[in-house]
Amino acid sequence: MAFLEVKGLEAFYGHTQALHGLDFELEEGGITTILGANGAGKTTTLRSICGMVRNNGSITFDGNSLIGKATENIVRLGIAHVPEGRGTFVRITTEENLRLGAYTIKGAKNIADAMDRVYNYFPRLKERRNQQAGTLSGGEQQMLAVGRALMLRPRLMLLDEPSFGLAPLIVKELFEILRSINNDEKVSMLLVEQNATLALNLADHAYLLETGRVVMSGTSEDISSDEAVRQSYLGY
Repeated sequence: MAFLEVKGLEAFYGHTQALHGLDFELEEGGITTILGANGAGKTTTLRSICGMVRNNGSITFDGNSLIGKATENIVRLGIAHVPEGRGTFVRITTEENLRLGAYTIKGAKNIADAMDRVYNYFPRLKERRNQQAGTLSGGEQQMLAVGRALMLRPRLMLLDEPSFGLAPLIVKELFEILRSINNDEKVSMLLVEQNATLALNLADHAYLLETGRVVMSGTSEDISSDEAVRQSYLGY
């Protein structure tokens, strides 16, 4: 059985249906990306896994059904969500933001170890640890969002548009860190990303969504060499 397995997933905002019977899976230790235009249902897919939207179908994580579970209990299973827009608490310091991510960790030493681990990946956050988070640059706030998720010691990270609004150099640095986290910690990742080229370079598998349905899936290599994908999403 796959580490994360989604079958027949439907999701709703009020009376509007956003996902129409989605099927996909993710292997443990792998990076899978979900591609698609705005409104395709990418963010809704991540929110469904976290229990943040009304849904039905089947979502199984490491043998546990997530359907009907409270978001907090899903987090405790080891799923960390890095939402679009970063979700930084702007009036408190960088370090206080990171501590908020540690609410599932018991003991001061374990929290300190988790903090050191985050600072090891993101030295810039260590330099800015006493700075009010609202004064960080966009790139630093995105790093903080990933760092806060990492404080949970997750087994699966859900990343929603991590490159959005960032300068290319910062994006390159951030994606190199994500690759390191995946390699070093074996953290599985489900990546939603507008920049298809970037996503396909990082991920091993890809699913292409259109209006809440999977229309294509395969290895990143296969997807990136597909003529239709190249023209529509990769721009060459």
